[in-house]
Amino acid sequence: MLIEDSKIAIVGLGYVGLPLALEFGKKYQTIGYDLNERRISELKNNIDVTLECTTEEIKSSKNITFSFDIKDIENCNVYIVTVPTPITEFNQPDLGPLISASRSLGGILKSGDIVIYESTVYPGATEEVCVPELEKFSGLKYNKDFYAGYSPERINPGDKLHRVANIHKVTSGSTAEVANFVDTLYSSVITAGTHKTTSIKVAEASKLIENIQRDVNIALVNELHQIFGKLGINTRKVIDAASTKWNFMKLYPGLVGGHCISVDPYYMLHKSSSIGYIPDMIRTAREVNNGMSDYLASDFIEELVKKKIDFAQKKIVILGFAFKENCPDLRNTKVYNLYLKLTSLGLDVTIYDPLVDVEEAEHEYSVSVTNKIDNCFDIAFLAVSHDGIIESIEKEFNFEYIYDFKNSLNINENK
Repeated sequence: MLIEDSKIAIVGLGYVGLPLALEFGKKYQTIGYDLNERRISELKNNIDVTLECTTEEIKSSKNITFSFDIKDIENCNVYIVTVPTPITEFNQPDLGPLISASRSLGGILKSGDIVIYESTVYPGATEEVCVPELEKFSGLKYNKDFYAGYSPERINPGDKLHRVANIHKVTSGSTAEVANFVDTLYSSVITAGTHKTTSIKVAEASKLIENIQRDVNIALVNELHQIFGKLGINTRKVIDAASTKWNFMKLYPGLVGGHCISVDPYYMLHKSSSIGYIPDMIRTAREVNNGMSDYLASDFIEELVKKKIDFAQKKIVILGFAFKENCPDLRNTKVYNLYLKLTSLGLDVTIYDPLVDVEEAEHEYSVSVTNKIDNCFDIAFLAVSHDGIIESIEKEFNFEYIYDFKNSLNINENK
């Protein structure tokens, strides 16, 4: 297949799929496919509720159409799968969405087609789990009738600086020829360049360790924050001082949620356990980061006691519910765990976040989140430092006390 003959279908139009689809749509005939009819309707009206892409960006992708009907993508010859790969309640990989997408594609796959996966998986999953489904439902033979590639997504939700086109891309293919095709295809839209690696397994593993490395290092900072708290030292100031050395990794303490850093390590734990090896550092880092909600809740109460604030009689607001700053994404947010801990103590707690979808919060977590608040609250717990929240604190809100564990407001200047 010639690159210029590519007819591309992006399967899954979330934070990863939509920006990618729009980028390919600038140059190739592209169809964005998603099962969510509401999502497709919004995109047809140039609306992206994830806030990753603007109305202008959707309009400027001239060669793209959107559909929830799989028949509309059966004439494509390159399929790029960007569906979620979450974990179960038991912290095991949930490949259900990926298997479902593979089965659906198997039903329309043709000789010569290429299926490229971007969803994060453990090493080997593409060829051990996805490809057999493609073969089964298509009746075609892998690497004879159809081919596969893997190019891990690197989208950082809410990041307006690092966009899909200027993020270096890792690529791979099931044969040398297909690897070259996949790399050339991505190279044609990724201005930052690509890195063609030697196998699909290498590409899969590379994605996992990107987020595992961050998880382990954030766990270290979270432990240090707990130590510094007992010593009366400002963690942010320690990190700012240490980061003046050129090779220091600058990370701040935080609640590690979302769909990548708090999920991907479990994929590696699953795969490593299957071969008889338990990686203690990866496992321990997860335990430390998962325990931060309880630690922060306890530290919050301790600070209120020290300040002689009768918190049982006060109205408390948690500022921020998304899993990270300047992003409406609620997936695996650890603020929920914080909320549960505080309410279990009998405290009067409200959650405020100007960015999140309150209906989604109610549906996913059975909690009420408000997009608007006034000055009726006495105490604030600054959990997610959205720019809008910081601006409101500085200009509008007037709290008796703000618990700011990241020191985003520079309240604890003298420590």
